[in-house]
Amino acid sequence: MISFYSIWSLLNPQGEYKRRRRGCEKLWAGYDEATCQRIYETIRNAKERGEWVNPNPYFAIEDVVVATIRKHRNQTLSYQAYYQKYGTTEEQDGWKMENPTGQQIIYVKQSN
Repeated sequence: MISFYSIWSLLNPQGEYKRRRRGCEKLWAGYDEATCQRIYETIRNAKERGEWVNPNPYFAIEDVVVATIRKHRNQTLSYQAYYQKYGTTEEQDGWKMENPTGQQIIYVKQSN
């Protein structure tokens, strides 16, 4: 697992942001190994490409997690909207029929 020291060194916070260490360490400790790896690699790659990384280390870490969640959100369509779009109720194009409430069928597609 990537240590907190590694991400802290990579972020190298300056000025007032150096005081965020304890909060960042707590945030970091709350993530599983895969998430820590993804955060570290995303920030490292952004820095290597000269892209902007939030100077506040807490938000730099959190920004990666929020972007990952947004990227993996599922798309949904109502039964009626799905039928209007495809002219059928058969599952296709990665859409799956679900009935999460037991009362109304929806179609769900994993975002990539």
